[in-house]
Amino acid sequence: MVQYRSLQLNEICREVFKDFIRHQNVTKCWRRENNEWVVKDVPFIDDWTEQDYNTLVSCLKNTVATGGFVHAAFYNEKLKGFVSVEPALFGDEQKYLDLSSIHVSEDMRNKGIGAGLFLAAKEWAKKNGAAKLYISAHSAVESQAFYKKMGCIEAEVYNQEHVEQEPYDCQLECKL
Repeated sequence: MVQYRSLQLNEICREVFKDFIRHQNVTKCWRRENNEWVVKDVPFIDDWTEQDYNTLVSCLKNTVATGGFVHAAFYNEKLKGFVSVEPALFGDEQKYLDLSSIHVSEDMRNKGIGAGLFLAAKEWAKKNGAAKLYISAHSAVESQAFYKKMGCIEAEVYNQEHVEQEPYDCQLECKL
């Protein structure tokens, strides 16, 4: 049985991710060409290095320390998914809160964990004054299918900081 709960600052460390498998064999991605979205062959394997995990731990700690939301899914007491939402509203009329990460361990995908985490993020964002979640999301076809299923559409206003950091990510929003 999957258990969901928020993570406290003192729980966020490299050790909590020891049973988490961040592996994704990507074959096709969405790309914008001539102002149109098209699917392209872009094969690569997405796997986190030890440095990636250290950066993740630092970012998630910062999210909690600044009043944001870090929520996790555990299966047999092992972390198998997590989501984070940053606390600062942006986007003027859009009233966005940034869904800064959502990941499910490879061994637990397609079991509803991502949807459970996403819904918890939406609920928290709404309670904290947002009208929409902003998502700068991996452009892999599988990732985009998840967001579409969750009701996300192309963002009305792009966050330029995200675009500059990850130019191939898709910029999405989801009404709360």
